[in-house]
Amino acid sequence: MHELPIAENILNIAVEHAERVGAKRVTTLHLVIGQLSSIVDDSIQFYWDIISRDTLCAGATLRFERIPATLLCLDCGHSYTLNRELIACPQCDSIRLKVTAGEEFRLESIEVETEEV
Repeated sequence: MHELPIAENILNIAVEHAERVGAKRVTTLHLVIGQLSSIVDDSIQFYWDIISRDTLCAGATLRFERIPATLLCLDCGHSYTLNRELIACPQCDSIRLKVTAGEEFRLESIEVETEEV
């Protein structure tokens, strides 16, 4: 459910950018989503398809790039990537961990079409 305001923010950013560069339409948006974020691609797409109608972003493709989660053990300094579930440090079994990647969410880039000169 929290994907609706996220999709609205993405739309606002994309429309603002498209208008600033004089685009006639937005064709593609590249989104980066961390493995540990609670954002669901299908939900973003669902809301996007509804709210982008009748805007410069109508019909634009959303491309999702998932970033794996990486953790740093605060006891032994070992860094590792999560496969699926949160696990203790595979080197020393410590649970004193710091997430170093995988929580991010950002609009990486926007592709637009502009008027031919």
